[in-house]
Order: sequence, then structure tokens, then C-alpha cells
Amino acid sequence: MNFQQLRSVRETVRRGFNLTDVANILHTSQPGVSRQIRELEDELGVEIFVRAGKRLTGMTLPGEVLLPIVERLLLEAENLKHAGDDFAKSERGGLIVAATHSQARYALPQVVRDFRELCPDVSLHLRQGSPEQIAQMLLSGEADIGVATEALASFDQLVTLPCYRWTHSIVVPPGHPLLKQEGGSITLEQLAAYPIITYESGYTGRAHIDAAFNRAGLSPDIVLTAMDADVIKTYVELGMGIGIVASIAFDPERDRHLHAIDARHLFEVNLTRLGLRRGTWLRSYAYRFIETFVPTLTKDVVQEALKSEQLEAEYVI
Repeated sequence: MNFQQLRSVRETVRRGFNLTDVANILHTSQPGVSRQIRELEDELGVEIFVRAGKRLTGMTLPGEVLLPIVERLLLEAENLKHAGDDFAKSERGGLIVAATHSQARYALPQVVRDFRELCPDVSLHLRQGSPEQIAQMLLSGEADIGVATEALASFDQLVTLPCYRWTHSIVVPPGHPLLKQEGGSITLEQLAAYPIITYESGYTGRAHIDAAFNRAGLSPDIVLTAMDADVIKTYVELGMGIGIVASIAFDPERDRHLHAIDARHLFEVNLTRLGLRRGTWLRSYAYRFIETFVPTLTKDVVQEALKSEQLEAEYVI
């Protein structure tokens, strides 16, 4: 038994039983992948995959039982390598942080800058995606740390830690009638009277926006959605409607052609979370990045969360 055999099994499942894709990922040939799988099956005395001729079409019952063990062995092998690197290379290496556009654009810039000053020899990679994509990047080992508001807490193979709470704001052009109202007196009914531009479903607290209108029995006219607050603000400037964005996305200096109205009384407060793959070994500089982002998330706090069986750590921000 060897790690290449285990990787062949894992990647075959991840790539939907397409051995051509598996061969490309593992930098080998399709017959080579088939041979690795068959040799492992022969050694274990069971068939891991269901076959239709030369094609693999699914997993056998023994295969479904063995897959979590295979994944655990490969994870521990990665942890072993990371642990060795921690001692041998200390503050050198790479760190991959997956984040939504809103987090990468508005929450992380100062964190990244401070981290680069602390760990100049670490190569930092920011990968953007939807909350679901970020979760999958963490699960597959393509990212070390994930930052998002939605989705992360839904995966039992991930540990999530609360980072910070945030609210929405209403964005309008100068002279808009809503500016005559005091922020706390604006109602959902008043908002629903205007065309609305806001986030796509699954992004940046959109679920809380929809829930608020639903509870009020209102059907707002959402004329445009986007993943990016800058896009939303652009179309508000063009007069297409009013915008609902994360308050952190509005900068009075940069967005001087628009006005923001606090909407915390209308929509539920949102919670941004940091996600980690359960059981993973983090390099020392990964803990430094996390603590730079959220100073109260010390190495001890994070390690305790990684050991816990709970999906979300019991930690109050």
C-alpha cells in the first residue's frame, strides 16, 4: 500500500470517476491510475469501485466505508509534512486564504498588509469564490483558511470561528427622498416602493434581506443583483434604483457621489466566520494570520476549536 494508491482513490471520487481527469491531476497516465486502484483493491481483498466494462461508475459498499479512512490517512500525511516544515522552515512557506469578494475587498486588505510585515517570507495567495466554493476549497485542501458569512457552518468537516458582526446600509444618490427621513425611521415599506439593487442569493447577507421583506409580507422590486458592492453602487449612481450593501463596503470619501443610510434596524445582523478543515495541521504563520485578522483568536483558541467535535466553536466576539 502506498500514498499514490490512496490519492488515486480519493481523486477518482472527487473527479466524478473520470480517470482522464484523475490522471491529469496526479500527473500520470489513465492506465497508471487504473493500475494503482486495482493493486490497492487486490491488497485489501475488496473492490472499491463499481465497474461497467473498463469504466468506473460508482463506489461499492466497502468503498464507501474505506473512503473516509483513505481521506484521513492522506490528511495526516499532509499534517506530517506541515509539521516537519514548521520545524525545518519555520516562517517560510505558502498560505492560501479563500474569501468572498466582499471579504477580500473590504475586510482583509489591512490584515494582508499587516501580515506581510510580520511574515515577509510567506507567500500569501488570495482565492475568491462563493461561500460554497470556499467550503469546497477547504475540504479539498486547496485553501488553508476560509472567510465568508454564509455556508461555512453547514459543513460538519469544517470548524468555524466567529470573526466580526456587520450590518447593511441603504445607498442612494444625492437628493433622494429617503434622505429626508431619519435613518431609524425608514421602513421596509418605503424601501419596497423603489427599485432595489443588491447582492446575489447566497452572498453577503442576502438571506437576511429576503427574510426581512418576507416577514413584512412585501415583494420588493429587485431589478439587478451582483456579487460585488462596487457594481451595486455603480448602478445606483446611474439612477437604476437604491442599493442595499454591507456597511463596510461604503466609504464616504471614495463614494462621495452617494449617501449611505444605516439599515441595522431593518435587517438582521450578519456574522462573518473563519473556516478551517477539521483535523488539519496549521503552520505557525497561519495562526499569525488568523490572530492578525481577529486578535482574540489566539493560537490556543484556534487549536481548542480544531480539537472540538462542535461545528462552530463556543466563542463570543
